[in-house]
Amino acid sequence: MTAVNPEPIPEDLLVPHPRRLSPDHPLHDEIMLAHADAIRHGKSLYRDPDTDLYVMTAVHLWERGYCCYSGCRHCPWIER
Repeated sequence: MTAVNPEPIPEDLLVPHPRRLSPDHPLHDEIMLAHADAIRHGKSLYRDPDTDLYVMTAVHLWERGYCCYSGCRHCPWIER
């Protein structure tokens, strides 16, 4: 699948908006490590250490090119 948004994601958009993942969340660091590991390995999903559900990475969502309004944790399109 070809990326709709071919530009690389800006670094500041790799950090989820606090409304989607609070910096005070007890597993914040573990979640962010799982996210970074998925990106490093070119994966579009990672297993959430909190819920055990799969979560899309910010890179995947960025390359998709739009917000689907589903409340994705790493949505780079949410107003900052």
